[in-house]
Amino acid sequence: MTRLFNDPADFADEMTEGFADAAARWVQRVPGGVVRATAADEPKVAVVVGGGSGHYPAFGGLVGPGLAHGAVMGNLFASPSAHQAHSVAKVADQGRGVLFSFGNYAGDVLHFGQAQERLRAEGHDVRTVLVTDDIWSAPADQQEKRRGIAGDLVVFKIAGAAAEQGLDLDDVERLARHANARTRSFGVAFGGCTLPGADAPLFTVPEGRMAVGLGIHGEPGIDEVDIPTAAGLAEMFVSKLLEELPEGVSVSGSRVVPILNGLGSVKSEELFVVYRTVHRLLGEAGVTVVEPEVGELCTSFDMAGCSLTLLWLDDELEPLWGAPADSPGYKKGAVAPQRRVEVQVDEAADVLPIGPASAPSQALGTAIAGALADVAEALDEAADELGRMDSIAGDGDHGIGMQRGSHAARDAGRLASEGGAGAETVLVHAAEAWSDRAGGTSGAIWAEILTTVGAALGDDSTPDAGVVARAVREASDAVQAFGKAKVGDKTMVDALVPFAETLAAEVDGGAPLATAWQRATDAAEAAAQATADLVATLGRARSHGDKSLGTPDPGAVSFALVCRTVHRALAGATATK
Repeated sequence: MTRLFNDPADFADEMTEGFADAAARWVQRVPGGVVRATAADEPKVAVVVGGGSGHYPAFGGLVGPGLAHGAVMGNLFASPSAHQAHSVAKVADQGRGVLFSFGNYAGDVLHFGQAQERLRAEGHDVRTVLVTDDIWSAPADQQEKRRGIAGDLVVFKIAGAAAEQGLDLDDVERLARHANARTRSFGVAFGGCTLPGADAPLFTVPEGRMAVGLGIHGEPGIDEVDIPTAAGLAEMFVSKLLEELPEGVSVSGSRVVPILNGLGSVKSEELFVVYRTVHRLLGEAGVTVVEPEVGELCTSFDMAGCSLTLLWLDDELEPLWGAPADSPGYKKGAVAPQRRVEVQVDEAADVLPIGPASAPSQALGTAIAGALADVAEALDEAADELGRMDSIAGDGDHGIGMQRGSHAARDAGRLASEGGAGAETVLVHAAEAWSDRAGGTSGAIWAEILTTVGAALGDDSTPDAGVVARAVREASDAVQAFGKAKVGDKTMVDALVPFAETLAAEVDGGAPLATAWQRATDAAEAAAQATADLVATLGRARSHGDKSLGTPDPGAVSFALVCRTVHRALAGATATK
């Protein structure tokens, strides 16, 4: 378990600061993560990687010559925000374009996608390559749904080496995709990881048993078997990975890079015992092993487990895999001399403005700021239970993510309101802060909700119940379009849609806003509880089949809780009129 921390809520920030201080030879800190502290003589395509923290040396430890140019570092097991990704990429871009690469997780896809759109609008050429190497997370005919685990290192290394050679963005992107297509991984765990401040691991495995098909965010495995011997585990790894070969690959005569990766608390000596049999079995299958790696390369905090990755080489990939690299967490060969650089970041450019607003809208903005404070307090009280629900089939961070996001939104909303902001501006400031601080899928979705509602309310009028209902309906539509979820997928949408539909129907029927909101909240709460009967089909819980049956979706539950809290504020405001 994690023993050394101060305030758990500050762990990721303090870790990033300490890492940047310790690794100053390679990196320098910028808002959102780190970038290289050195540069080559000629500008290169910038490879920017990232994801949640808790995976060291991924992601910050893989920044340096021959590897990434920047790493976006989110909170523990939570995707970084779009703001963070935009900030790091903007600094890292040397004028030849940016390649984003990260594991295929819903929150990362949403936030990096938003950052890519913003960067492109500003004139940057940005591409994205998702890592999808985990064979247990989706069938072979649905590889686009697979998540990224230790194959991250492969794709980052190939892309970084290609960029270091001076190749253009088209070729760097093509080679990164090619590397991902020829990479397969399979992981197991003997016990879950424990986040700072938690008194129990995110999941447990019965004594003598092993979770099979785990992710790297503290998710439980997809299956469970008896713990084999080291040789038995090696046989399981190799046989399973040889069953699914990339297109155009045959086993006999192939050249392959095996990467035996420790997930946090399995020691190197144990890994070497396993690798001994991996190496022998690959040789017996007619495979030539090339430059293998054994050690901690993509971890899951202190998880007891390991994974095997196979990169099937060809004439393009082999020299790139063997090319030199020098980063805090991964080194190979001798890189060309680099020159020291100091980046300059204009943090004032990212400060959101406060424009003019009518007096009624300023009053509404003040009321919204008060409601945001109430929401933060309610989520504080519910955080542990939301985390417990999320740990059943996810990574257990929903409660703390909602806490972080709502606290940031509360503070940003208050400051905007005190600065004379109207309703829209208060909500936009709160949305940006929620997304930036919470990260993860929920952070992106709550930012979408607040921004959409704010745009409908505006800064120059006092909206009536009809305007509010339409704003919520627009937010519901925006979230479904944004996150691609629909009713029945076991997500927040299962509560959001009935809330929006009921609110609109009640307002259209003549109910006052407070009454309509109460009835809509009742509908959202009932729908949230009904998700206990659903099997998740989106997000991290999707990979865990029926494990979420019997437990409501935490995103739907937290949405209903926010609605109930806002209703109390509405009812109180109505009672004082």
